[in-house]
Amino acid sequence: MSTTTVAFIGLGNMGGPMAANLVGAGHTVTGFDVGQEACDKAREAGIDVKGSAAEAVAGAGAVVTMLPNGALLLSVYDEVLAAAAPGTLFVDCSTVAVSDARQAADLAVAAGHRAADAPVSGGVGGAEAGSLTFMLGCDDALAEEITALLDPMAGRVVHCGASGAGQAAKICNNMVLGASMIAISEAFVLGEKLGLTHQAFFDVASTASGQCWALTTNCPVPGPVPTSPANRDWKPGFAGALMAKDLGLARRAVEESGTDAAVGSLAEELYRRFADEGGAGLDFSAIVNTIRERSAATAE
Repeated sequence: MSTTTVAFIGLGNMGGPMAANLVGAGHTVTGFDVGQEACDKAREAGIDVKGSAAEAVAGAGAVVTMLPNGALLLSVYDEVLAAAAPGTLFVDCSTVAVSDARQAADLAVAAGHRAADAPVSGGVGGAEAGSLTFMLGCDDALAEEITALLDPMAGRVVHCGASGAGQAAKICNNMVLGASMIAISEAFVLGEKLGLTHQAFFDVASTASGQCWALTTNCPVPGPVPTSPANRDWKPGFAGALMAKDLGLARRAVEESGTDAAVGSLAEELYRRFADEGGAGLDFSAIVNTIRERSAATAE
């Protein structure tokens, strides 16, 4: 994609570094966020921060959104669609319900624009490194153009299907991630009780049938993977509140589709409780501490 003006709405922990990578690729980036600190950091990264979302999108060839939930996404679209030039490309990178993603795309198309959902995996580290995986939901005709736009922020872009398919892939992926982190954490705590060191369990499981990303990249205990959040007092990373939110979206889809997903539904319940009981601002791998505490209480 040739350099163009990109409006970026939502300049927080994920959106800020993503927008900065677009600047680094030669794009002119305008932006907006309700948080002053986020706006200040964005300006330092070369982003032209505007006073409103509508002002940010005026004259942009593409609009990227990275917002906390579907209600806010729809509210922002309601504000900016009329302010954007006809035919503007809208790409939403938020994680929202499939139904919200499709509604947002429908609104954009009805207003004379083009639209896609492109949620991400890779966390803050991936956003900073420009190595995110994007799960793209759009018409086939748009996939190449959007992939080129996303390239400065991406390690990989996967076209998953039509509108909403990106969100479907994201919530299915994170249902696996949440469940696997719980299983790995329970295994570490069980190993502790059986006299097994963290390193010994890691050395076996990381090269055996228990191998998974939750273990080898985001290991929930300090030591075996020095770059994991556990070595930084579980500073996110991917916060517990976000995992609870994503699993809530997955559970909503499970219920709406009539899918038998007992493990995924239980993972949602456990992460919702984890977030409510103090884990919201910690990395989602900190659930290992909750499991350890409850195991100690059970043993007393």
